[in-house]
Amino acid sequence: IDRSGAFTGTYHVLGGRLSPLDGIGPEQLRIRELDARLREDAPITELIIATNPSLEGEATASFLQNRYTTDEFPTLSITRIARGLPMGSDVEYADPTTLARALEGRKRA
Repeated sequence: IDRSGAFTGTYHVLGGRLSPLDGIGPEQLRIRELDARLREDAPITELIIATNPSLEGEATASFLQNRYTTDEFPTLSITRIARGLPMGSDVEYADPTTLARALEGRKRA
């Protein structure tokens, strides 16, 4: 994220992903610390969720979206990093889910 040069701000590392089969729930991640930062730090207007495009990453992102889309955080905008085809990959070999996400995240050229 730092090397991209596309982000200036503060970020929070959860330290893992939700994985009930592996015994990893919200209590094992740094979610309490994120709760505290969102409540106590200077006005935070956006929460950018950057999780891996795995089943566990998607579950973690969904959990966070549900947790912070509440009346307690009315001015918090929740966004996700774009997901799709990596630079240099071949569309012909992309799986349907990756293609669908790439189409969902498209922008005007």
